[in-house]
Amino acid sequence: MLHVLLGYVGGIGIDSTWLVIEGRPDFFDVTKRVHNHLYGGSGDGGPLGPSEHEIYAATLAPECDALTAYVRPGDIVVLHDPQTAGLAERAKKLGCHVVWRCHVGIEEQNEQSRLGWDFLRPYLESFVDHYVFTDPRFLPGWVPADRSTTIWPSIDPFAPKNQDMTPETAEAILTHVGLIAGREGDTAFTRTDGSPGSVERMCDIVRTGPPSAAETPMIVQVSRWDVMKDMIGVMDAFVTYTDGGRDAVLVLAGPVVSAVADDPEGVLVLQDCWNHWRALPHDVRKRVQLVCLPMDNLEENAAIVNALQRHATIVTQKSMAEGFGLTVAEAMLKGTPVVASAVGGIVHQVIDGETGRLIQDPTNLAGFGAALCEILDDDDLRRRLGEGARTRALETHLGDTHLRRWLRVVNSVLATG
Repeated sequence: MLHVLLGYVGGIGIDSTWLVIEGRPDFFDVTKRVHNHLYGGSGDGGPLGPSEHEIYAATLAPECDALTAYVRPGDIVVLHDPQTAGLAERAKKLGCHVVWRCHVGIEEQNEQSRLGWDFLRPYLESFVDHYVFTDPRFLPGWVPADRSTTIWPSIDPFAPKNQDMTPETAEAILTHVGLIAGREGDTAFTRTDGSPGSVERMCDIVRTGPPSAAETPMIVQVSRWDVMKDMIGVMDAFVTYTDGGRDAVLVLAGPVVSAVADDPEGVLVLQDCWNHWRALPHDVRKRVQLVCLPMDNLEENAAIVNALQRHATIVTQKSMAEGFGLTVAEAMLKGTPVVASAVGGIVHQVIDGETGRLIQDPTNLAGFGAALCEILDDDDLRRRLGEGARTRALETHLGDTHLRRWLRVVNSVLATG
């Protein structure tokens, strides 16, 4: 998302630099805890007290020094998410305009989310000139509405994850990585720099028995191994309300957990999913696959996701809370209907009955399963929802719309000095 926007920004003559912070595991333990609190949960149940502030500030101190070498008075510094909030004070003291961009939150604040905002408030309130949120409902009470803007994230239609791909290539890729028993063939895609690439790596797959046939209907959820994505809930809805009598398989796919340094809970969530899968009856278990996608080559990873979302009969995003959920927009661009929870930014993407199905209560497994069955059993509905999904993604979730909204933020910040 960001590297595409920087390309657009450079194209209109604005010089920009993208910096990435470093952090120890204890720093990411703290920021993941904050992240979960902002979503209304308690995360690992740990505290957010003085010791956590000390870890947070100590980690960002050298990053503040690094920032000094890159910026000048009058520059605009855009900081993303809780991990970077502690850089706002230094950027402001260097004479910069400071924008803080938050991708996470919940629609109605609760005790847990307020604890998360209380942790971040001293790093932001006195130093940020403008706030950007994915949804206006995410704002805590101390953020001035007149200094905030809502901007939806966007996807790049030319990236390996979203570029056009024939059904034959998608089938060949999924056959190569071991997900289906289809026809082998060319696994080619175009890399970001325009050079040719091909999928060479394999997926780590937990399943019983051989892969399913290529023509078997496939329900797919692609997300991080995060408790808020509710992979276990997807599994239960499929097993209890969808699997019986239907020739369909479920694929729950996420990254190899060792490759995601800022998500220390990933391995625990994956372990919980595996334990839940092992407890399923054998004849049911063979229809459910847990898939860890290779991460040592991100463009191959993206091509595999592209193939999965295109081959899928339905893509799900059964989140308990969600900042936006770009996998929804990705699937919609490919003309794949989506069944998703009506939380966070998902409601700005899926129009119930037109581009997919929205489940108002994310804990409603029966409703979720019924929506899956409705689409699986009705070819005309599936085509209509898929066509509507692609049209909406093209109209609302591409980078040019995203860029125009950011330019309004830039002009506003410069105008208010």
